[in-house]
Amino acid sequence: MQHILLQTTIEGDSDDWHVGRFGHLKAFLEGIRDENGEQAFRVTARNRDPVGRNDSVLSRLGESGYQQLWLFAVDVGNGLTGDDCAGIGRFRREGGGLLVTRDHMDLGSSICNLAGIGAAHHFHSHNQEPDTSRHCIDDNVTTDISWPNYHSGANGDYQRVEAVGEVHPVLRDPGSATGVIEFLPSHPHEGAVGAPPDDPSSRVILKGCSQCSGRDFNIAVAFEQSEAGGRAIAESTFHHFADYNWDTSAGCPPFVSEAPGDGLLRFPEALRSTKRYVQNIAFWLAGRA
Repeated sequence: MQHILLQTTIEGDSDDWHVGRFGHLKAFLEGIRDENGEQAFRVTARNRDPVGRNDSVLSRLGESGYQQLWLFAVDVGNGLTGDDCAGIGRFRREGGGLLVTRDHMDLGSSICNLAGIGAAHHFHSHNQEPDTSRHCIDDNVTTDISWPNYHSGANGDYQRVEAVGEVHPVLRDPGSATGVIEFLPSHPHEGAVGAPPDDPSSRVILKGCSQCSGRDFNIAVAFEQSEAGGRAIAESTFHHFADYNWDTSAGCPPFVSEAPGDGLLRFPEALRSTKRYVQNIAFWLAGRA
């Protein structure tokens, strides 16, 4: 059994995206069974220690007994210290698996300081997308959020996604008519990810399409195991994993202003596809297809 850490980059603020808002994800991961019918993953969920000091777990992650870190960067740029980033870097170099996700504009930009996978995340003020034509607002509904903010749909609805290149193991879905993951939860303003050009172990594996501009955007970048360390996934938004995006009745922070949709409720196949994607990530990061 592998031990997964679900961790946010903020303290436990009840009016923010604290780790309790990823409870459905935790429960699902804990319910996954291996080929012998045994529980495949033990899951711990926590918020970071007070901002301004090293996180007691992340800064010493390699000593913690975890095999995977699923990091939800929900901070405004101050969520990780230098020692936190170094601890996560050592963890990956020693073979640990990472999923690192963020959101729009500069939300979660502290992850830019992570070795390797940090370079896959593009923000408004840090490590901008190399294609300058993308330095423009995509979500034209929520006007106080700037780029990157790819509009894949309302919270509570779903988007159709498309594999890029050879279908990656994370995207295989025997329950789909195509054999490939087809749907994920949508979000009004997803962030931007891309494969770092100087890292041959990385490639874009999944893309979506903006409902505002019709423009394609990257959803996931996979890093294969290499001399740099263990497997890793960079994801465009933590909303693919949040309770509110799986079930809007779970509620959201008070600052969320957009009206939710009910597409996932009306089309259960999209949530099944999402959970298959999550299961695939967990097994792939564990070194299994």
